[in-house]
Amino acid sequence: MTAREIIVRPIISEKSMDGMRDGRYTFVVHLNANKIEIRQAVEEIWKVSVAAVHTMRFRGKPRSVMNRFSGRTAGHRPAWKKAVVTLRPGERIPFFEGML
Repeated sequence: MTAREIIVRPIISEKSMDGMRDGRYTFVVHLNANKIEIRQAVEEIWKVSVAAVHTMRFRGKPRSVMNRFSGRTAGHRPAWKKAVVTLRPGERIPFFEGML
């Protein structure tokens, strides 16, 4: 897997923006990526040094159906994985600096 396949997209929310001020960046990552691969991908893409990586897996929630009595199955949203990457003190990802 390449670095761009591991890091799917950033998560932009109030909580993740507060974390950016402390050097913590939140990403949606590939479901099978481990912490070492995530660390290497962030360091390769943005040329920064990573202090820690925390990951969380989320199961797909049941998808709501407009009419649940229609006999159609609802299905599920896809499962996904989130990574919170903490950079070393003084390090920043320049892509996100305009958002703070």
